[in-house]
Amino acid sequence: MKRYKLSLAALLGGLLLTTACEKDLLNQPNPNQPTTESFWANSNDAVKGVNAAYSGLQQLGTYRRWLNFAYDLRSDDGFSNSPWGELASFTKFVLTNYNFEVSDNLWRDNYRAIWRTNQVITNVPNISATNIDETLRKRVIAEAKFLRALYYFNLVSLYGNVPILLTPSDPTILPPQSLEPQVWEQIIADLQAAKADLPASYTGNDVGRATSGAATTLLGKAYMQTKQWALASAQFQEVIGSNRYSLTAAYTDNFRHTSENNSESIFEVQFSDAKLGGNDQDDATSSEGGQRSQFWGAPNAGGFVDGEVRPWVVNEFLQEGTAAGTRDPRLAATVFYNRTQFATSLPTDADTLVYGVGFLTRYKSSATNRVRVYWRKYQTDYYRNFENFDSPINHRVMRFADVLLLQAEALNEQGQTATAIPLINRVRTRAGLAPLVAGNFNQASLKRQIMHERITELTGEGLRWFDLQRWGMLNNQADVDQLKARDVDFSNFVVGKSRLLPILQRDIDLARLQQNPGW
Repeated sequence: MKRYKLSLAALLGGLLLTTACEKDLLNQPNPNQPTTESFWANSNDAVKGVNAAYSGLQQLGTYRRWLNFAYDLRSDDGFSNSPWGELASFTKFVLTNYNFEVSDNLWRDNYRAIWRTNQVITNVPNISATNIDETLRKRVIAEAKFLRALYYFNLVSLYGNVPILLTPSDPTILPPQSLEPQVWEQIIADLQAAKADLPASYTGNDVGRATSGAATTLLGKAYMQTKQWALASAQFQEVIGSNRYSLTAAYTDNFRHTSENNSESIFEVQFSDAKLGGNDQDDATSSEGGQRSQFWGAPNAGGFVDGEVRPWVVNEFLQEGTAAGTRDPRLAATVFYNRTQFATSLPTDADTLVYGVGFLTRYKSSATNRVRVYWRKYQTDYYRNFENFDSPINHRVMRFADVLLLQAEALNEQGQTATAIPLINRVRTRAGLAPLVAGNFNQASLKRQIMHERITELTGEGLRWFDLQRWGMLNNQADVDQLKARDVDFSNFVVGKSRLLPILQRDIDLARLQQNPGW
């Protein structure tokens, strides 16, 4: 399922072409103006419809570009000094234009995708039993409910109180605005329904579709964000106990297009750098590549350098070395950095090539560039010497290492500290680190350790913002001051306001929504 882009005509149409010898030729439906009545007739239509819902994952406002900025660069591990001032301000909690392009794309593209899921959920049940297999019918509806839950997961995390739309909408509908707990309840309900009818795995061209493991994992994450630790733990135990997933031998296999949909993968956005024609459009000719690597690419290598890494992240990796006394190998897989500028007792590892050239060699003429830290995770440097806008690397929305660490966190929150530690050690062992010893930790100290482990394993994967929200670090000034100490952008963070983005003023006016506090 590497390709799932469909035009809107493909979603609503699927009409048979007529020939000149047919009667009433001029009375035939216009294939460029398909209708709901002429679609949703058989299993092919059902699959086309849900494929169009998947294509929402590839839009600018979702995983193709702007979600990376909203989650990673607004968190304390990343930042932006983009020459596009409004974009840089967006990551610095300074936003005066509520209809700014990034916010507009985030809001629009997630809701447009939800509209497509609602088309599937509403219409597929009405397809005649003679035209669709019942198992396929249930699966397609479950896929749509999983996707709807994922899109709402993003919306509630970014905007808080948002309208819940569960049926196909039209311009006359003004849905009421739901409170955050209500949105989470809907996400949980969709995922509970989805996991029952999704298969454990797929074969052939269907690989990449949502599985029961993906729905179970996302359900666990929803419980985590709402601090329902026991319920979250039960979901993660299902995933772990299924034995369907395992950590890959090489950490880097999780960020390369040559090792996608692997044993560690639970759900990925399927990207391709094939040039289909148009760019940034939502139709069958659009390119389907991810654009994070271009926007965050290092200087002098074709990158725009719109996203960078806070130096404290490097120091987090350098707190301890491997059992063999070397630097944590995940550091070099995560960032490009000048190894000589960070003081540590660990030996300086080899100068990793920055798109084929050593770091100090590439930046020998620029003192400024030599002290900056650039993202390497999800960059295409391992197979080409420059960025060229469209990346084929799938975005890993959920992977098994995250599940292990979340389960450890959920258990620790319930006072099961000793039980949590072996899960953390599975992640550490792959990195070559010495195992943690249960007797050395209590509940509070293990929570701090888990915070550290999540940085070294998962930083730059769009998860940090969820962590900060879940840990309550965006809700009080004392915690925000801790974030400010390592990320100056949090000097602009206002408790009670900046946790959420402002809802677009256009939608405030048109849909009579209430603006988020402080905006």
